[in-house]
Amino acid sequence: MTQTRTLDRSVQQGQVSAQLRYGPAWTLVASGCRAFRLSRRAAICAAVLTVVVFSMTGPTSANPAVAPEGAWLVDSNSALQIFDCDGLLCGRVGWLKNVRKADGKIRRDDKNPDPTLRGRLLCGLTVLWGLQSAGAGSWKGGWFDNPDDGKTYRAAAELHSMDTLVARIYIGVPLFGETKTLVRMPRQSSDVQC
Repeated sequence: MTQTRTLDRSVQQGQVSAQLRYGPAWTLVASGCRAFRLSRRAAICAAVLTVVVFSMTGPTSANPAVAPEGAWLVDSNSALQIFDCDGLLCGRVGWLKNVRKADGKIRRDDKNPDPTLRGRLLCGLTVLWGLQSAGAGSWKGGWFDNPDDGKTYRAAAELHSMDTLVARIYIGVPLFGETKTLVRMPRQSSDVQC
């Protein structure tokens, strides 16, 4: 048997209505949004896994007095220069493997929703800001501007060791996001440039 519950939410630019249907699977049907479908088992497993992962806290080898300032390799194509900005942590693009696009033009912030900012160079662009200390080796409440899609996400980070920083980039709640493990670059390369 399928039960239906209707939810109405006011959004800045109009109304969105959604129906949550209970049956063999949970389905959220929303006008103007994508429909998501999870089996009950997958939804329960995801919830349990999330609780377990976020409840596991243990001692880290990181010095709680040390901020993760310096150059951090995000992936094989980019590095982030993390720095203090008025007592908060911020980060700028410090290195790109491919500074130029395939057509030879220098990479710019061309997917920014603000047309007046689309001409900014990606190299040196501050993309992470507002991370507040949340205890020993942990920061939360920050924002990440993703130049790949032009969207702004919430950000949190945890220093797992002196050379490993785990960042969580998400929308709304950390459950719906992506985790990135950043590796500290050697001291001699901490002032990386594009």
